[in-house]
Amino acid sequence: MKELQKVTSNFTRSNYLGEGGFGTVFKGFVDAKPVAVKVLDLDGSQGHREWLAEVIFLGQLKHDHLVNLIGYCCENEQRVLVYEYMERGNLEHLLFRSKSSNSNAALPWLTRLKIAVGAAKGLAFLHEEEKPVIYRDFKTSNILLDSEYNAKLSDFGLATDGPEGDETHVTTQVMGTEGYAAPEYVSTGHLTTMSDVFSFGVVLLELLTGRRSVDKKLPIREQVLIKWAKPFLKDTQRLDQIMDPRLEGQYSIEGAKKAAALAHQCLSHHDKCRPTMTKVVRTLERLLELNDISIGFFVYIVPSEVKNEKGCVMKCVEEKNCDEHKNGFEGELKVEGRRRKRHRSSKSKKGCSSS
Repeated sequence: MKELQKVTSNFTRSNYLGEGGFGTVFKGFVDAKPVAVKVLDLDGSQGHREWLAEVIFLGQLKHDHLVNLIGYCCENEQRVLVYEYMERGNLEHLLFRSKSSNSNAALPWLTRLKIAVGAAKGLAFLHEEEKPVIYRDFKTSNILLDSEYNAKLSDFGLATDGPEGDETHVTTQVMGTEGYAAPEYVSTGHLTTMSDVFSFGVVLLELLTGRRSVDKKLPIREQVLIKWAKPFLKDTQRLDQIMDPRLEGQYSIEGAKKAAALAHQCLSHHDKCRPTMTKVVRTLERLLELNDISIGFFVYIVPSEVKNEKGCVMKCVEEKNCDEHKNGFEGELKVEGRRRKRHRSSKSKKGCSSS
């Protein structure tokens, strides 16, 4: 424990990163490399059992989209976990920060898709293990992002082994986070990998709409995201009504339609009608290839005085068409308006009804 106090400067407030059900997270340095140190809150909602589950699962499972557990400490009542440091924090903070800070910043469409793909790959890996693992607490705050927005799953305190042999499910005490749990799990305690798929559908819906799974600050009919948004998911004429307005239309229309259809499948009330996470990954990866993202005409905002290589001083936007101003232009680039490419309509396929 003394060594961990040293690497975090005695858990000083300046190294504070955040907190969750497990406890408080601090930034530290081991061999000059940044790490995240999670300290168990003895009065928190999680305890030794969850700490041990995290050590066991992350100690055994290694994947590009699972956070790397570097070490742990179990000394007297102290329980500490040491992870690789993820520069951009968690998805919850990045996706919803602009609403809390009144900022216009928003995650771009392709970045949202990239995050969804990475998180989906992490879940698919867990489900495809020889002995499947059910994550059980898939949500935005448990998706960590590195500097390149590569997603990694963290917090395995509620993870559990999946059914084996002829078993169709495992029965457990209902745990997790409001707004993300699958209906069959909430009503019966029956847990399968499809329970994780439902939770993924909720997160995908959050990425599309920019809204939290549950937001008590909204009007009553809009507080539960699934109830409010699900009717729009298969109505392509009204889909734009639930898309995150902060995207300002800068997204692939075809990609949004397909992502919405995928979310609708994942959120099916019938677990057997939900896709596997492997199918989810394949679908999302294809969306990254679509190139019909809205683009606009470019408007140059010219500094009050900027000299080009010919020595000409530019003072206003109106002068940008002058031949003398075309070379050596310096200024800020803005995108305004929007322009879209046309796409053929795709025929819907028959399959499970996911009401």
